Amino acid sequence: MVLKVFFPSCCSLAESGILIGRWISEQNSAVILAVVHFPFIPVQVKQYLSEVQRVTKVGISVLGSWSNSKQEKEESLSEFLEDLGTIFSHEPWIQISKEGDSKFWSCSTLQKHSNNPKEEEIILVYYDQRKVMLSHLHPPLDTATSTDHRADDASKLSAIFDTVAKSKILFMTDRYDDGPIKLTHWQSDGVEASIIVELVKQASVPACMLLTFLLSLVSGICRSRVLKFWPLSFLWSKLSTCEQLGHRLQHLQVISSNKKAQTQTQLMRKANIFVSLLIDVALGILLMSWLYRKNRIGHLADTLIPVADHVAEELQDLLQWLMGAPAGLKMNRALDQVLGRFFLYHIHLWISYIHLMSPFIEMILWYVGLSACLGLTVALCILSDIIALLTFHIYCFYVYGARLYCLKIYGLSSLWRLFRGKKWNVLRQRVDSCSYDLDQLFIGTLLFTILLFLLPTTALYYLVFTLLRLLVVLVQGLIHLLVDLIDSLPLYSIILRLCRSYRLAAGVKFRVLEQQDGKPLRLLMQINPLSYGRVVQTYRLPTYSCYPKDSWTSLCKKLFLGELIYPWKHKGEKQD
Repeated sequence: MVLKVFFPSCCSLAESGILIGRWISEQNSAVILAVVHFPFIPVQVKQYLSEVQRVTKVGISVLGSWSNSKQEKEESLSEFLEDLGTIFSHEPWIQISKEGDSKFWSCSTLQKHSNNPKEEEIILVYYDQRKVMLSHLHPPLDTATSTDHRADDASKLSAIFDTVAKSKILFMTDRYDDGPIKLTHWQSDGVEASIIVELVKQASVPACMLLTFLLSLVSGICRSRVLKFWPLSFLWSKLSTCEQLGHRLQHLQVISSNKKAQTQTQLMRKANIFVSLLIDVALGILLMSWLYRKNRIGHLADTLIPVADHVAEELQDLLQWLMGAPAGLKMNRALDQVLGRFFLYHIHLWISYIHLMSPFIEMILWYVGLSACLGLTVALCILSDIIALLTFHIYCFYVYGARLYCLKIYGLSSLWRLFRGKKWNVLRQRVDSCSYDLDQLFIGTLLFTILLFLLPTTALYYLVFTLLRLLVVLVQGLIHLLVDLIDSLPLYSIILRLCRSYRLAAGVKFRVLEQQDGKPLRLLMQINPLSYGRVVQTYRLPTYSCYPKDSWTSLCKKLFLGELIYPWKHKGEKQD
């Protein structure tokens, strides 16, 4: 039988005393947590350990004795350490002794109450107590498909990590305290850092209370009935800026909540949201300072009108090309002229609208630039909405062409069923047989011929404006991808993985130290950190936008049939 003793490396220089920790009988392992120094009163030690057990819910007890002498071990000390086993009565009683500056320690066990005491092989495992206590052990990915051996190893490691993590109250007492019990553990050099952290927590309480009050006020305004009327509710659901502001408002409510995080996942989520907000606002302020320096807002307003005019002129040239013989194709001249003049009139209205707004564009951009102080993501969403407003005429062209093309496609498919003696049953949602008379067949043939010969002209306009619409959607999609990246990236977890990799543990590895015959095997337990991909996958924050659920086949089918596509729909919206 192999006995595994997990010994904290910070206690290797501790003075002689007794070892306290947890005995895990299922693994035949002992997790040493601290060393109680001489002199002490056994009754007080038992009372202290019972109080620690009541608070931590961990079975902490005296596991054995520790001897650290720079000279030869005295016979009286050896007998006294053995007699402590009868006072605290733990089976087995572990005796660890370090003599002088030797690297090899003596480790043995006593079983006084056993009739047939067996000599056990002992493995001494050193571990960094501070790293193990602060780290969070993540379960293996795809636990359901992992082997039973791997899951069993993960549960054994989890028991050791939980023992150290739950024993924080034990580390509040050190060897410099004036109490009757003096301990050596990882925090033996003092708790100054913990005191500073507590002071910062207490100082942040008034700020969190003020932020909570302001957020409750803003949330009340957002839930008011005024915003539920048609124009405001429509704008709130369609503008990505409003969606992003609502998303950030939820984040502020999470981090300002006075409810304590119950699990490590909730704590990491709050920290990731806080760091994401902090970096987002910092980047937004940098963008705002860049915009208002050297009158860049005025230069941007001066170049916006010429760019809009240039786009309108290019569209006019494109329509003139379509109204002729595009690529040598023979088009229906009457329908071609009607559609071309219809779209040219819309471009004329758009140019008039842009020039009407030109005196106010610089002022609008000046006030819009101030919104960058709310964060870079808000500024990017405003940019996406501005692009949507500036290309609204292209969207109108796409809708007109798609509806006209879709009407002809469905008309041709319906008339094609008429030739085959079929019809679409609306109630049963299927195609049934049907008999038609000569008049119906004649009219159907006439309409089918008209729609078929007008289809190339309509399809060409639909193809051109669909490509323009997809170009605009691609630009907006790249902006939304950047916004989603900033919103969902767990920056705190990535920084923690970079600077304190042991905090995010995926497992452990053991390194064999010097080995000598007759001495216990000495291992060093080291923490394996999570990979960066696993960190992003585990702690990725949810975003407000969702990608289309349609596959590429479904998307191509919609484009072929002329159905409207909305690649950047938000959650809760109805899909057309």
